[in-house]
Amino acid sequence: MASKAKAVTATIRLVIPAGHARPSPPVGPALGQAGLKIMDFCKDFNAKTAEYKDSVPVPVVITAFADKTFKYVTKTPPASYFIKKAAGLESGSQKPGHQHVAAISLKHLYEIALVKQQDTPLAPVESVVKSLMGTCRSMGVKVVARPEDA
Repeated sequence: MASKAKAVTATIRLVIPAGHARPSPPVGPALGQAGLKIMDFCKDFNAKTAEYKDSVPVPVVITAFADKTFKYVTKTPPASYFIKKAAGLESGSQKPGHQHVAAISLKHLYEIALVKQQDTPLAPVESVVKSLMGTCRSMGVKVVARPEDA
């Protein structure tokens, strides 16, 4: 006998600080619209992300089913978060492309790419690095070959 697949009613994408899922916006309304138990998600998410550094933004994809159950998958933090940490920035450039606010080495980008590759394991590291270079460009962060060139 083949098992019957659950009917998916919604897919919810959120970015929540690690260990800080609360029933307040944006988590509460997003899950409430799908009819999910908000506190169950918050407790489970906070327990799962307890080992993360405090307030690291964690993207999460929540799949809601017709029987009001859910499953969720956490992703690695956004590339911009890692780039800002590696470059020591609070925010990117106000005029990306015209003004560089910091520099980051290719070695740093390679390390970030290894972490980001967990989200897309089939993508080669080189293509992830190229994507990160584009993110750096859009943030006004210069990419240099060696750290001493920064």
